[in-house]
Amino acid sequence: MFTLKKVKVILAAAFAVMILPGTAAFAAQYTVVKGDSLYTIGKLFNTTSSSIMKDNNLSGTLIYPGQKLTVPAAEHTVASGNTLYLIAKRYGITLDSLRKANNKWDDIIYPGQKLLVPAAKQGSVTLSAKPAVQYTASDHDLLSRLITAEAESEPYNAKVAVGAVVLNRVRDSRFPNTIKDVIYEKSNGYYQFTPVENGWIYKPASESAKQAAYDALNGKDPSNGALFYFDDSATNKWLWSKPLAARIGRMVFVY
Repeated sequence: MFTLKKVKVILAAAFAVMILPGTAAFAAQYTVVKGDSLYTIGKLFNTTSSSIMKDNNLSGTLIYPGQKLTVPAAEHTVASGNTLYLIAKRYGITLDSLRKANNKWDDIIYPGQKLLVPAAKQGSVTLSAKPAVQYTASDHDLLSRLITAEAESEPYNAKVAVGAVVLNRVRDSRFPNTIKDVIYEKSNGYYQFTPVENGWIYKPASESAKQAAYDALNGKDPSNGALFYFDDSATNKWLWSKPLAARIGRMVFVY
């Protein structure tokens, strides 16, 4: 949460235009396995045989096990606490699709492992699996610990919203451009986030906070683009005067 000292620091910052993330095309390398055909690969990755042929400069439909093909997919870096089921759920795809895309038929995954994520398809719209910002396993852990410290007793959407505020700052030119630097930001001698100041940031993250961090990192934002949050017991008039973005549980999110 933000203290009065932090508010004074924030007031001193110059305003700038928020930089919104663009939608980017994504592609990855799929390794052909026995029994594959361009048709089955196209069906798995929500594309067509002809598109695969064009993207890979193929003159015919013949493919072979071990061959690398460029397909419409994203790469997910496994972090601590991930499971195949949770990864599939997060990206809106089936567990079977995730397994097929990675030829992964057991449940053993490890932090740092790269997994292909086919585009999730809803009707005729293909959804990108590109994360809201680029992040590492340590970024996820740090964000999860902040969420635990700030919103553990709050509704799940409030947890996600706390993470989203950090990511909104990463994309805003008024703040540092990495998750770590945003959370540890110190202006005029004062930390921006109380858990960093009082040491609660070093407590282990809860499982719900880890999942909330993943949701925020992958684009969910119940805060509606907020840059600040505080609980409804705050008495600071400046905070309450800012435009309201959302109220979730006892937490208030403002621009």
